[in-house]
Amino acid sequence: MMDKVVKLQELKHLFKDGMTIMMGGFLGCGSAHTIINYLVDLNIKDLTIITNDTCYPNEGVGKLLSNGQIKKLIASYIGGNADTGRLMNEGKLQAELIPQGTLAEKIRAGGSGLGAVITPTGVGTIVEEGKEKLIINNKEYLVELPLKADLSILKGTIVDEFGNIFYRGTTKNFNPVMAMAGDVVIVEAEEIVKLGDLDPDNIHTPGVLVDYVIKELE
Repeated sequence: MMDKVVKLQELKHLFKDGMTIMMGGFLGCGSAHTIINYLVDLNIKDLTIITNDTCYPNEGVGKLLSNGQIKKLIASYIGGNADTGRLMNEGKLQAELIPQGTLAEKIRAGGSGLGAVITPTGVGTIVEEGKEKLIINNKEYLVELPLKADLSILKGTIVDEFGNIFYRGTTKNFNPVMAMAGDVVIVEAEEIVKLGDLDPDNIHTPGVLVDYVIKELE
């Protein structure tokens, strides 16, 4: 499939209650806001969301949270959104907080087919609870298992019709590793160009990893 560009509404069948979704972004930077708004409109429930953070109240991933659509959150940072802590304290949100580098590595492991990654980060803290440990050269490491998702939702700056992606600056963040770890991958593009228009040296995510491209609503 050379041309992967579709209307977002054509992908309605992909979004289901109870699914696991990875979402790129860092406090809304590099997040697919058009797709997030569509998920809010669909009001699918009981989602497991894997993302760096919950953005701000009623912004980005925070919209899904405020709308009660997230059952479980796997993230690194929740300090920007007071709704997250409130829902956790009320027992309405399961949350697994993971150190940021560890989160990226767990996603990379999922996309690369690795059985686990090992890291000293979190040893001696609550992060190690329930996890296997290894001792290598007299140093303790945690065994962190891979993360995968039914769906990865990315945001690209310039995307060609085959799905090759260029991310500008810090919008890259978690998007490239999440592109590898979703069974289905959708990218929301600021700009869509013809195949061949992108300089190969500026392609950060190859189109072979991408299933669908949709245009950002301006």
